[in-house]
Amino acid sequence: MLHIIIQNDPDVPPGNITENLADLGVPFQLHHIYRGEVLPNPNAMTALIVLGGAMGANDDDRFPFLYPLKQLIRSCLEQDIPYLGICLGGQLLAAASGTPVVSCRWEELGTLQVTLTQKGEADPLFNGIPSPFSTFQWHHDSFDLPDNALLLAGSTVCPHQAFRLGSNAWGLQFHPEVTEPIIRTWAAWDPATACRTEQLLADFQVAQSGYRHTAKRMLHNFLQM
Repeated sequence: MLHIIIQNDPDVPPGNITENLADLGVPFQLHHIYRGEVLPNPNAMTALIVLGGAMGANDDDRFPFLYPLKQLIRSCLEQDIPYLGICLGGQLLAAASGTPVVSCRWEELGTLQVTLTQKGEADPLFNGIPSPFSTFQWHHDSFDLPDNALLLAGSTVCPHQAFRLGSNAWGLQFHPEVTEPIIRTWAAWDPATACRTEQLLADFQVAQSGYRHTAKRMLHNFLQM
């Protein structure tokens, strides 16, 4: 049994997640489904982490692997397999449960603060994490909340930053996995952000110590589920 990480986009790698898993001595397997790698059998997974990507959660026609990935996410929900979805991964959790993901709404880019709700402060994923805390944001789309989901965190611009569905599945809008090389890659996608690269990095460096602590603590908490 392994912790499985799904990478949807060559430019959106797991970043500090693999480093933190190695530090914690946790075995994992990384699947690059954008290369056509076969999705794992849910019966062989201890937990599933789905990363972000430049595509949208509803872009099944352009990215055919999204449809079976959403089926796998539904299997996690049905079988109580711990699931953590990051940015696109959080949007896919919403979409897999039949909830809208809205394009070009509540867009955020850069190092920004997120505040836990009362439910979030009591949620095991955020145990030991202060509120507010620093995150890195890079999204144009946002998820609505699934029926019966608990809203765990929000920000000034984007009120839906984290939710829990059932007892085993979490969707995040923010990126806890980012490193400086990842920021450089994402900034280069668009001339409007390429010219801001050094400022984006400088803002991240100021918050990096707390950011790294939060990322590692959140992953540790998830592994305890």
